[in-house]
Amino acid sequence: MSGQMTQVNRLDGGQIDRGSSLKFKFDGKSFTGHAGDTLASALLANGVRLMGRSFKYHRPRGPLSAGSEEPNAIVTLRDGARAEPNTRATTAELFEGLTARSQNCWPSVKFDVMAVNDAASDFLAAGFYYKTFMWPASFWEKVYEPIIRRAAGLGALSMQEDPDQYDKGFRHCDLLIIGAGPSGLMAALTAGRAGKDVILADEDFALGGRLLSENMAVGGKAALDWTTQTVAELSSMPNVRLMTRTTVMGAFDHGIYGAVERVSDHLFEPAAGKPRQILWRIYAGKTMLCAGAIERPIAFENNDRPGIMLASAMRSYVNRWAVTPAQRVAIFTSCDDGHRTAADLHAKGVKIAAVIDTRSETPMSMDYEVLAGAQVINTKGRLGLAFVEVQQADGSMRTLECGALGVSGGWNPNVHLTCHQRGRPAWNAELSAFVPGGTLPPGMSVAGAASGDLSTYGALHSGAKGAADAFGIKAADVPTAADTPAKQSAFWYVEGCKRAWLDQQNDVTVKDVKLAHQEGFKSVEHLKRYTTLGMATDQGKTSNMGGLAIMAEIAGKGIPDVGTTIFRPPYTPVSIGALAGRMRGMEFHPTRLTPSHFWAKERGAVFVEVGNWLRAQWFPIEGETHWRQSVDREVKATRASVGVCDCTTLGKIDVQGADAATFLNKLYCNPFAKLAVGKVRYGLMLREDGIAMDDGTAGRLAEDHFVVTTTTAKAGPVYQHMEFVRQCLMPDADVQLISTTEAWAQYAVAGPNSRKLLQKIVDPEFDISNEAFEFMACANITVCGGLRARLFRISFSGEMAFEIAVPSRYGDALMRKLMEEGEEFDVVPYGTEALGVMRIEKGHAAGNELNGTTTANNLGMGRMVSKKKDSIGTVLSERAGLNEEDALKLVGVKPLAREDKITAGGHLMAADGPVDAAHDQGYVTSAAYSPEVGSMIGLAFIKSGDARMGEKMRLVSPVTDSEVEVEVTSAHFVDPEGGRQRA
Repeated sequence: MSGQMTQVNRLDGGQIDRGSSLKFKFDGKSFTGHAGDTLASALLANGVRLMGRSFKYHRPRGPLSAGSEEPNAIVTLRDGARAEPNTRATTAELFEGLTARSQNCWPSVKFDVMAVNDAASDFLAAGFYYKTFMWPASFWEKVYEPIIRRAAGLGALSMQEDPDQYDKGFRHCDLLIIGAGPSGLMAALTAGRAGKDVILADEDFALGGRLLSENMAVGGKAALDWTTQTVAELSSMPNVRLMTRTTVMGAFDHGIYGAVERVSDHLFEPAAGKPRQILWRIYAGKTMLCAGAIERPIAFENNDRPGIMLASAMRSYVNRWAVTPAQRVAIFTSCDDGHRTAADLHAKGVKIAAVIDTRSETPMSMDYEVLAGAQVINTKGRLGLAFVEVQQADGSMRTLECGALGVSGGWNPNVHLTCHQRGRPAWNAELSAFVPGGTLPPGMSVAGAASGDLSTYGALHSGAKGAADAFGIKAADVPTAADTPAKQSAFWYVEGCKRAWLDQQNDVTVKDVKLAHQEGFKSVEHLKRYTTLGMATDQGKTSNMGGLAIMAEIAGKGIPDVGTTIFRPPYTPVSIGALAGRMRGMEFHPTRLTPSHFWAKERGAVFVEVGNWLRAQWFPIEGETHWRQSVDREVKATRASVGVCDCTTLGKIDVQGADAATFLNKLYCNPFAKLAVGKVRYGLMLREDGIAMDDGTAGRLAEDHFVVTTTTAKAGPVYQHMEFVRQCLMPDADVQLISTTEAWAQYAVAGPNSRKLLQKIVDPEFDISNEAFEFMACANITVCGGLRARLFRISFSGEMAFEIAVPSRYGDALMRKLMEEGEEFDVVPYGTEALGVMRIEKGHAAGNELNGTTTANNLGMGRMVSKKKDSIGTVLSERAGLNEEDALKLVGVKPLAREDKITAGGHLMAADGPVDAAHDQGYVTSAAYSPEVGSMIGLAFIKSGDARMGEKMRLVSPVTDSEVEVEVTSAHFVDPEGGRQRA
């Protein structure tokens, strides 16, 4: 078979496809494996035990487990933009062309310079960073922090954009079953046969759980055959959905569970149009946790060498993947489970050096030596296990040669998801383990090994019974299986060891736990944070119980008295891409397109995000090489003739009802009660504290009908504010509100020829001459032969201007019509940059000035705050602190030297004197180059600004390290008398 010669540790049998040989690379070397392998099993088959380095001491590490609880074999998969760091080799499926590399090592995993940390371990004990980096204080920024930053982290990001897609989805079911082991399969059979909608989710790529790794009989046949038959029946049921490669990572409120499906992680790259991963939100009526149990290791001297792994993992590699971690293996156990591993390895022809059992009464074997009452007290081997030192029952020492050691200290039920809503596990003295407590997420039940039922028959029975009890249905017939009660005694660590490892990823030892207790960190929460026990990527799945047991022993208490930390989502690490889904790039948030968007795109517009809107920023034409050229042209052409801008994004709110005028009079600080029909009024809206909230216009189309416009940014907040006033402050008023922002496409038509352009499309029965339709007029009209429209004569450019609105579905057509009819006037479209330039030239306040700190007085609109009526914010706007003599006032600034730059955010200082915060006179809010003025200009707030016209000041910007001499001017740079807009 291809590749078989290199697979020195490959055995017969297993559940791999030997007809499919897959080539892959690890740390630059080529290997072969088979379909059905994981990266870890394929590497072990090829004789590779060393797969990484630990975090703190950079000690050599190989796989400890065969599943998602793996703390050691953490690698980077793939190259380039698809590189995926911090991936567990034990769960990464092998595929053709896979490349992987070890991480947290330099220059190589075999020779890691940072392994020097191990020699300095006495200085790097628990909490060393709290003690070491406190002094001298000056070292923190220049010495300590750079060192910590270089050492922090495990794998490295590629720093390239991820080319893959991620998605999100929703699913609903009567019963969600988490885990497809024996209990999960029986629960699915019971509920599925009863017609319930079932989702069976498992993180593995094959269903069966531990049944895939065991040599046992179920229902009178091999466990694998029974599993295959059961999965086939479930697959045939239309009401059962089997979700492999799916990790249920969190239990949330209202029966909602988060699940990550790895759709394409097992492929070289996702198929066209397919996501790499999907984050599912599953709504479940009932949930059964059938997540099994995790074997716990035993801590002893140098128990972290590559080749030392959990006995159950060793059994998985042998039975499922036909791989032995070495040709000569020893077993160290405190329960019967270790003997099962020895028997399975021996049956495959693997040499058993010995079974070392801590118990004095232990099963014996005729095939290999069993050392009762013995303990492993040390190991040897530079980059992997070579020898174990055993202390026998009589105290004598013995050295055993072996390349691998299987360790079994019993099992811990997988209770993690039961704790995601603050539930705490309960101590089971018989199992010496925590089991699910009484407070579970609503609708959840637990079955199988996760509930503490560690026998195969017990798992099958509890799965069927749990599903039956959940719905009051008949349980499926339970097949026969081994029902030997689980026997496991508590044996956490070997006494007298100096460096026995608990958390193998974070390098936490038994000594560290003892030191934490000695230094006063006795609670489990403090222990966790002081030593980093359980804070690695595996969340302490293989280390927490050992640490708790040692802490309890030192404190002279029982483990339940010491307590345990609880778990939180996610169950296993989740990629940021899965959490983001499609929300990246332009899809980071919903994008709203203006009615003229596609027309603007055809014209080559450059777009900018404005809130959720995508607006045209400017329209470059041939020959223009810089954005300023485009913007200057648009401004000049508009002021010379006519320009059109899509202003649909402005908030539009219909206010109707008999009390509509009274309502607006309450909202705005200036009067609206007597606004005539057919007229528009500029309004300023204050917050309750007297600070300016928003400005805009309100046009009265009928006695009981107003159209209010808001700024783009405040469309939502203003509408919410208006609803609050309507419902809470004026509940008896006859007023109805509706947001019509999306209902109407609206365009500003500005410039000396704006009226002439509009007269070509406005139906002839509507007179829009200056006499009939003067400045600040509004009306319902029709255009283009009967299309209903609204026309407002308002201007924010300072030119004669109109805003015309039509139903949104006609917005694109109207823009094209305006451009077509305006050709004789050299009409130009203009974008948000030109809009901003013209509003600054005219001195109109916008979002930069309405920044949540300014008042009507600051804006030069103090006279708009009516003293003759009550309105929101009026009283508090009169506070002394908001009306000081030297209050900030809105002014204009321009440079003395035309070539100098005005910087928005820059601060204004007196012409002479210090430049510091104490002498700050104000700041620039908006700045732009003005083609009309011939230099940059800006709007600014300056103390007593209205009395300082013509004063010379300095504009300084620490950010850009600039200082410019400027002159204080009126904020109205263009046509201050307003003659153009009234023409």
